[in-house]
Amino acid sequence: MKILILCTGNSCRSQMAQAFLKSFDSGLDVYSAGTQPAREVHPRAIQVMREIGIDISTHKTQSVDAFLDQDFDFVITVCDGARESCPVFLGNVTERLHIGFEDPAAATGSEAEILAVFRRVRDEIKTQFTDLYYHRLHNE
Repeated sequence: MKILILCTGNSCRSQMAQAFLKSFDSGLDVYSAGTQPAREVHPRAIQVMREIGIDISTHKTQSVDAFLDQDFDFVITVCDGARESCPVFLGNVTERLHIGFEDPAAATGSEAEILAVFRRVRDEIKTQFTDLYYHRLHNE
């Protein structure tokens, strides 16, 4: 099964979602990309994933343009639709899903407050993608 996870910057949410799906099933072919990819995966995303035993420090950000000529079983957007527009993937896709999350990179406050947002979003992504995997993807 081939899955593409999309957001705007490809530095936090899509990277975490990709890592969770791969941690559930290493046989999944999972990619993440953004319409305006950041220069690197956000250091706090790396930190909060490492806290739960998942290493994304070697992940790279990518542009959705690299995937336009590919077919996918699922394309999943993870932007918080109320605050930003999610990318639209026009390639050949069997099913499109939207599971929106707040962008932790936009968090403000003290370091502790910002990390709390990253951890909350990480945990929300884990919950939603666990449900998606066991109720939709695992049975495909």
